[in-house]
Amino acid sequence: MEGTVRPGCPKRMVFGPCGGVRDDERCEVAEHRCVFLDGPLPEWPGDARPEPPATTSVLLAAAAQGPVVLADLSVVPFDRGSVRRVVAELAPVADGLLAGEHAGRPDFPPALLAAEVRAAGGTPWTTLACRDRNRVVLEQELAGLAAVGVDGVLCVTGDARGPGVRAGASQVFDLDGTRLAALAADTGLTVAVPESPEAPPTELRPARVAGKQRAGAQLCVLNHGRSPARVAAFVAASRAAGATLPFVAGVAVYTDERSARVLQRFPGLHLDDVVVERVLAAPDPRAAGIAAAVAEARALLAVPGVVGVNLSGMGSAAGEDDGARVKAAVAHELRGTA
Repeated sequence: MEGTVRPGCPKRMVFGPCGGVRDDERCEVAEHRCVFLDGPLPEWPGDARPEPPATTSVLLAAAAQGPVVLADLSVVPFDRGSVRRVVAELAPVADGLLAGEHAGRPDFPPALLAAEVRAAGGTPWTTLACRDRNRVVLEQELAGLAAVGVDGVLCVTGDARGPGVRAGASQVFDLDGTRLAALAADTGLTVAVPESPEAPPTELRPARVAGKQRAGAQLCVLNHGRSPARVAAFVAASRAAGATLPFVAGVAVYTDERSARVLQRFPGLHLDDVVVERVLAAPDPRAAGIAAAVAEARALLAVPGVVGVNLSGMGSAAGEDDGARVKAAVAHELRGTA
């Protein structure tokens, strides 16, 4: 599992590249070209893991019966009341709630936040990033997540801190997301991994999905693409590369200028810019944004291999509670209960 860190990678990745490679092929962290773009990508060594036993994951079990909704959990950091309010909005209409790990927005430790989500009645999916934790702490968090009974863990290398974001804090990157996925699988957790279909090198990323599955991934959560057709092409290419796991596709949820631009600026993500501008110019951007998210979700759910959607983004600039109401409205529409 160790492998060799690629020289020049600021994230010390073995199984790169990360999902943040910019459109001009620059590294997410530095100004040089991503060091994984030259030559073949490293392959996961050894045989694929055996098929896991029947899943205990609520979300994966539901996905075997029909489309599922995984909603981003956007809450006020270090605020249990915010967790309770947001979960109360989303839990009735979402099969899982995905807690993120943001470089400039720290929150409770993952296992503690997952416990709070469960206590509030939600089904927690936890993003675990390598940026701020060495291997020992990652192992501790995985054990904690297993003890809490998290429904699944999304194993990511993690976005790097930009200039001026906690400048005095180091960035660890002892592991990358693929190696973390293997550790999580050893813990017995249900393991998801991300992939960015439209980040360079686009032609090599389908094989990365297959490699992550060999490492232990049971689900792939896709970053935003410009269109459902491009997502469909990526899923088909991943199947051709040997990946058999299910996919959850990212749906951009925004209803105002700020919530749209945050997504557009994030490295590795791509939105349909024509749709964005149409939503923002609408007489009622909130209604237009919800309608656009529902339309995108329905189109993505029609893609073979896509078993669910991830309602992603802050949803609203009016705060976390309002963002939760926006995502809940999208989920209601998808379930036909609105």
